[in-house]
Amino acid sequence: MLTYGFVGLGHLGSRLARLLVAGGFNVRVCDLDKSAATALLHAGAQWAATPAAAAADADGVITCLPSPEASNKTLLGENGALANMKPGSTWIEMSTNDVAEIKRIASLAAKRSVSVLECPCSGGLHRAAKGEMTVFVGGEKGIFERHLAALQAMCGPIFYLGELGSASLLKVITNMLCLIDLVATGEALMLAKKGGLDLGECYRAISESSGTSREFEDWAPVILNGSLNTGFTLDLALKDLGFGMSFGRTFDLPLKLTGLVEHLLKEARNTYGGSAWTPHVVKMMEEAAGTELRAEGFAEVIEPN
Repeated sequence: MLTYGFVGLGHLGSRLARLLVAGGFNVRVCDLDKSAATALLHAGAQWAATPAAAAADADGVITCLPSPEASNKTLLGENGALANMKPGSTWIEMSTNDVAEIKRIASLAAKRSVSVLECPCSGGLHRAAKGEMTVFVGGEKGIFERHLAALQAMCGPIFYLGELGSASLLKVITNMLCLIDLVATGEALMLAKKGGLDLGECYRAISESSGTSREFEDWAPVILNGSLNTGFTLDLALKDLGFGMSFGRTFDLPLKLTGLVEHLLKEARNTYGGSAWTPHVVKMMEEAAGTELRAEGFAEVIEPN
């Protein structure tokens, strides 16, 4: 059984690491906050005080972190993982990261005979808890196959997309779609509210119509409840949209709608802070319209299907 270091035990990382431990793999976990590892240590994981310690003699080092800067520091900073990774091991990046940065670190890793896979995942924390996050994989096919069992323990379905960079592009595209859908959901519900419709019945009707989507069905309930808890912050949303806009500039593609949504999310972040959940962009609409979008019988958090 392969051994993995796992760095980053936030909302998503803690769930993925738990599934990896449950799958029977040897796992050393690392986070800036050791208390984030308590449940994992009880489940059988080992503690590593630094990324370098997590990497020691591991077959792979998995990172699930909030920013490219955090990944860079974890791999290349003081007590970083890369300097302690053995030849033949693999860095598995499950964060949504900048393609250029992944390729830069991959070139440094290659000098140490360390391979790289990008494996960003999509689907929401409620699916992560059940091991049902969709994973996009970019990198060498043989390296992907070596670590496939570990990925299957954490996630599924899994899509191998080709060379390094391909998975990051598709992950950005999926997040563009869901965030555009979030803004559209807010506007649609507000129109229904102003038109005097029952929002609970509207939700049920739309969910059975051509207007539905996974994001509408998952995110509208926490808007109607008022908790707004999608488990996805405005800072993370804007990071991902920033990557999307960067791809647009690279490919000379305007991405006008994405740019508008980015502007609205920035306005929401300026109003509520970067740690606020993404549907605060809808709360901003509520405050501008002077009415709340609420209905009885909806849960505070996204419930697994």
